Amino acid sequence: MRKILDQLYDAAAWVAALFMVALLIMVLLSILGREFGFHVRGTDAYAGYMMAGAGFLALAHTLKRGEHIRVTLLLQALAPNMRHKLELLSLATAVLLSLLLAAFSTKLCWQSLQFHDISTGSDATPLWIPQIAMATGTLILCIAFVDEFVAEWRGTRVAVSSDESLHNE
Repeated sequence: MRKILDQLYDAAAWVAALFMVALLIMVLLSILGREFGFHVRGTDAYAGYMMAGAGFLALAHTLKRGEHIRVTLLLQALAPNMRHKLELLSLATAVLLSLLLAAFSTKLCWQSLQFHDISTGSDATPLWIPQIAMATGTLILCIAFVDEFVAEWRGTRVAVSSDESLHNE
């Protein structure tokens, strides 16, 4: 199961990276269009869709690599037993919030499909298409939080921390 979950998080990160490349292409098309006098409809909107998709799809991978911002000052001061309880409480809250976010973003995507909702820009993109990345990213984030909660519950969770920020001066 561990291998499957890690592959899921990595796959979402790779798709997020592809979205970043697509974002770069949209920005370059917009710049080149202004420079050489042609216009590609919807480049601004598509750049926004790509940015949102990249952000949401990268959330779980970032969480599992310990790159989310955490305030650990209180955790470090607690006894191990209390630290474990506070971690469980925090992760349970995160599971609940990410589940709500996943449910509402999936519902939004489904409603956009049902109502044939399109963007207001000149591209007239059906909004459910870019909303799929948001719904998928939040669902994978929820899975990652459940994964973290179960690992903490079992006592097998390894808190990954990045010390790179300590070296930035």
